[in-house]
Amino acid sequence: MKLETIRWSGELDGHLVLIDQTLLPGETKELACRDVDTVFEAIRALRVRGAPAIGIAAAYGVCVGLQPFVHDRQHEFFDRAVEIVEYLATSRPTAVNLFWALARMQAKAQALQLARKSPSLALAALLAEARAIHEEDRLMCHAIGRYGAELLSNNSGVLTHCNAGGLATSEYGTALSVFFTAQDQGKQLHVFVDETRPLLQGARLTAWELAQRKIPATLICDSMAGQVMREGRVQAVVVGADRIAANGDTANKIGTYSVAVLAHAHGIPFYVAAPTNTFDLALASGDEIPIEERSAAEITHGFGKQTAPDGIHVYNPAFDVTPARYIQAIITERGVIAPVDRDTIAKLFAQQ
Repeated sequence: MKLETIRWSGELDGHLVLIDQTLLPGETKELACRDVDTVFEAIRALRVRGAPAIGIAAAYGVCVGLQPFVHDRQHEFFDRAVEIVEYLATSRPTAVNLFWALARMQAKAQALQLARKSPSLALAALLAEARAIHEEDRLMCHAIGRYGAELLSNNSGVLTHCNAGGLATSEYGTALSVFFTAQDQGKQLHVFVDETRPLLQGARLTAWELAQRKIPATLICDSMAGQVMREGRVQAVVVGADRIAANGDTANKIGTYSVAVLAHAHGIPFYVAAPTNTFDLALASGDEIPIEERSAAEITHGFGKQTAPDGIHVYNPAFDVTPARYIQAIITERGVIAPVDRDTIAKLFAQQ
């Protein structure tokens, strides 16, 4: 299965097309994003989600946002590019790929402005840059899969949390790329899928992707992870990441930290699969990673049904941070980082 979570339809006057992930698994429907406000809303409302996918969507969002200004004067066009980048950067705070992709698009726009390119030529170059970001992510995901599959034994049980598959990236995903690549190599795996409260990305999205690939999977409630580990059903845990600090502390969907502690208690290796653009080396540790807090209604009125009393206080962080000491290795497109510490990470990035 080649999953196109994100695609560009048409040429310079085309638009961004996304699978609306809020409707899965009951309905597979594409959303056409013809203006920057629609892209912003899609990111904010989790119609597109997963750190790499958010970055790709934002890069294309710069292009759709600039289309109405292609006949303006040069300085007005580039001023608008700055405004669009700043606007999209406010859509979500935790996934570093969003800011990485937008910074790359902004740097490209600045170079085009210095070269005195016309708005039409600049827009064409920016669309090419967004497409390059998209293709690079696809290649990175496949490389992550190749490195990660080597860490999994045939006929083993693995557990994953949230969704880090093709729906979160450009094709194979990060954590799920490890499973898909292992399948391509003929390995037999059984995947335990945390439902991932409160928005059920594991139940709605990961379970759906694994079913599409015909990989044996068992859906469990988040609170059951420790029990399946105690029963010896799980030999490894593989998750994705939204931001990784310079020391290896990793932010991922809320509940990941709990899974890491459980894996440590049971002597099970805990792996993080993420491209190098998910690292934020400007942050010394996970204490500096901003954590998005989402609406109380996601917990009190999940999927439209009230499940809590009126007026109850709610705390709803979308992410948590797993300390590096609980992470056996980080699987990147450049290789496997182990042990996970500041020196090993710095050494990988020094090898340009």
